[in-house]
Amino acid sequence: MFQSTRRGSAKRRPHILIIVQNLPVPLDRRVWLECQALVTRGYRVSVICPKGPGDRAREHLEGVDVYKYAPAPEAKGLGGFAWEFAYSWLRTAWLSLQVRRGGRFDVIQACNPPDTYWLLALLWRMAGVRFVFDHHDLNPELFRSRFGEPTGRLKRLEYRALVWLERRSFRAADHIISTNESYKAIAVSRGGRAASEVTVVRSGPDTQQMRPIYPDSPRPADGINLVYVGIMGPQDGVDQALHVVDELVHRRGRNNVTATLLGFGDCLDELKAEAKALLLHDHVTFTGRVDRVQMAEYLSRGDIGLCPDLKTPLNDVSTMNKTMEYMAYALPSVAFDLVETQVSGADTVLYAASGDVSAFADQVERLIDDPGLRARLGRAARHRATELMDWRPQAEAYVAVYDRITGHHLDGRAVPETISDRLFDAQGRRYVDLDDAQVFDAYLLARDAERAAPVPAPAPVPAAAPVLTPAPVPAVARVAALARAEGGF
Repeated sequence: MFQSTRRGSAKRRPHILIIVQNLPVPLDRRVWLECQALVTRGYRVSVICPKGPGDRAREHLEGVDVYKYAPAPEAKGLGGFAWEFAYSWLRTAWLSLQVRRGGRFDVIQACNPPDTYWLLALLWRMAGVRFVFDHHDLNPELFRSRFGEPTGRLKRLEYRALVWLERRSFRAADHIISTNESYKAIAVSRGGRAASEVTVVRSGPDTQQMRPIYPDSPRPADGINLVYVGIMGPQDGVDQALHVVDELVHRRGRNNVTATLLGFGDCLDELKAEAKALLLHDHVTFTGRVDRVQMAEYLSRGDIGLCPDLKTPLNDVSTMNKTMEYMAYALPSVAFDLVETQVSGADTVLYAASGDVSAFADQVERLIDDPGLRARLGRAARHRATELMDWRPQAEAYVAVYDRITGHHLDGRAVPETISDRLFDAQGRRYVDLDDAQVFDAYLLARDAERAAPVPAPAPVPAAAPVLTPAPVPAVARVAALARAEGGF
């Protein structure tokens, strides 16, 4: 099914319509990186997604036409979920007609959750539009992770409906993009597709953009700061991070340990209450949602990253973006022994058996007591992120899917090279010199402000991408979004 229907024309750029329901764009980091890669390689790109607070219904951002609709009210119960699916589908279908008024589009890319846009793609197929399924989440596994194995007639019916919808997405697609090899295996086995019809495109970090800086507000010299970045939902295990801090502070006497928890989600208020009940108010800071500028500050000054996601049917086979973001910032981390987390981190991450808080705390304590180990793992993690997990080769694989479908090709990189010898970021913060082994090692051991004589910084310039406030994401989409940690938090 992966044949070109026409050759690219010099007079008309192929037009790709991307559909997203779980997050606004460009807040959805993976989707925005995909958009930018397509634009760079000569494609015209339009996106349909829900609005965030203050968003306009129509925007043109960095070469991308974005069409937005007001999200559905939060769903409650089976009827509420059905209404949310129908509302979002109808709003998206209507906006697809508006996109068509501005020019024919050649391919629809639907990013799940939910697994409902295959039907819209089939309707547009009658007009010669191809369909690419960008498989972000395993909704059947999400159901099992949240509610356990389905028992009872209603739960089994709901589970079978999710499997059926997923299968329809797999079967309708001209090509499938999976976020890792585990997801690809499911597309082949459960979706009945050939391996050649599925391309793995990991949500890797852009390591030329995501790299350590000298923090403006370093932690105290005698302190140890643990960092978590990501969504705070029921299956993300952030409560496990609190129990680890409780173990270190109250049972092992590590009074110099603090934790900074970056992100937002359904469980944020409950987590704050739990931290208070555990008497951790002096040791734990909840930042709420942070943008990429703030994330660079926190990950550059932290000592150890936390990956507290428990082993569940979903988590075990999902790629946790937080792991690769820690790696990009040369931050050593500790994780539970999930299959795909070990694929991402390999031997640059320390692991504990899922749910064993004491063993997790042992690994954190091992890093606390051995600064040299922290530095070695941080250096190895950065190298692995740069050489194996970087977004740039992933972007090439992603654009190659569209080049083969449309017959279009434009020479050049899908992600332009960043000036590698740049000394400062857009906010005027000095980058750590990763090419100078002595300087890099000194930073890895201290992770604090630059000790050398400062070089005058240029005046800060505005960031290229707008900073957004998260939308009140509809419940069904939000539940699936909680399984990931993408983009700003």
